[in-house]
Amino acid sequence: MRARRYDPAETKARVLAAAHMLFSRQGFASTGTADIAREADVSEGSIFYHFGSKKALLAELGRRHGAMLIAAMEAGYAIEDLEPGIIIPRVLQFCRHNMMWEGMDSDCAEYGPKAALASNPDAEPFYHAAKAATVEWIRNQMQAAMAKRGITGVEIDLAASFTHHVVGDAIDLWLCAASPGEADRIERETVRFVRAACHYVVD
Repeated sequence: MRARRYDPAETKARVLAAAHMLFSRQGFASTGTADIAREADVSEGSIFYHFGSKKALLAELGRRHGAMLIAAMEAGYAIEDLEPGIIIPRVLQFCRHNMMWEGMDSDCAEYGPKAALASNPDAEPFYHAAKAATVEWIRNQMQAAMAKRGITGVEIDLAASFTHHVVGDAIDLWLCAASPGEADRIERETVRFVRAACHYVVD
């Protein structure tokens, strides 16, 4: 069957949705542009027309994933009113329901699913685009929240990078937790650590 023609915005949306689903199910390396085109019901050429390459498509998905995470972290709050006790539980729940990596169970045996994603060369464009978006948001959020609370003396750029790494490790530990009690402990200690590192005082 020949692929249908859609307007450009719909074509891009269909390709992104199909790629998201196939990468999640099959992995990055096992999914080709022909697979994505077939799933999206578009021509393979239209993927290259709109995105240029599979790598660029992955980067666009990473930016979209980062934007979805940011929306989940912000939901219902002004950015300056957020603090780790609100943000971190939201990040953990988002990752549980919006994972873009496969093989979570086997990865847990060694180093965790998020670490597996970060070290997967096929996933690199996705991971780095998502990381860039979220680290920038963490930087902006810290700057606004600390200004509101009168917190000074924190190197915001370093703190944002460190926080991304700490929470990334926590995601792996939390997703691989052996029991609900262990997951609660990991979440609680991650919140406590980030609050202390950034001088948050919570009543």
